[in-house]
Amino acid sequence: MKEPDPIVFIIDDDALIRDGIQSLIRSVGLRAETFASARDFMIAKRPDTAACLVLDVRMPGLSGLDLQRQLSDANVDIPIIFITAHGDIPMTVKAMKSGAFEFLTKPFRHQEFLDAIHQALQRDQLSRRQRNAMAELQERYKALTVRERKVMDLVVSGMQTKQIASVLGTSEITAAVHRGRVMHKMQAGSPAELGSMAERLKPSANR
Repeated sequence: MKEPDPIVFIIDDDALIRDGIQSLIRSVGLRAETFASARDFMIAKRPDTAACLVLDVRMPGLSGLDLQRQLSDANVDIPIIFITAHGDIPMTVKAMKSGAFEFLTKPFRHQEFLDAIHQALQRDQLSRRQRNAMAELQERYKALTVRERKVMDLVVSGMQTKQIASVLGTSEITAAVHRGRVMHKMQAGSPAELGSMAERLKPSANR
């Protein structure tokens, strides 16, 4: 299935700047949506697609840094490109330490800005794919029975089918059936691939 087109969210209390940035972004074929305030952005329904956020630092009410903190607290992972006409080193350091993708001072060069946009969108696309892949892997693991999870652990530890049968106290044929089901459900092509999956699952499997 084709991924939805990425989108750039623009938050700035200056309408002229908002419209100018939106026009620039659209001129290179990207989607862009504008908001006059951080609060408007927070209450809006946003599409489920790769995105980045172009955010003015100084705004009435909820500032850009405040919004960055709120998004972090809400576990909303979106690359943020800060823009400001009043940047200073402490502000930049604070934004970057809190995970900002880029910090640009107005007026910025269009190409520099567009490069940051493309890089931020690429990062978010990669992050989303990794999260989706992990979610799919966790669903496969949840589909295993208790016995199959035990078999998976034994396969990953390097045991052969005969040894697995001995540990489980069952026949070698039954152990082979369990092993086959594990490999099929986990969509693993080899014990090594199953081991790689087990490593990725460790934090969630131990909960």
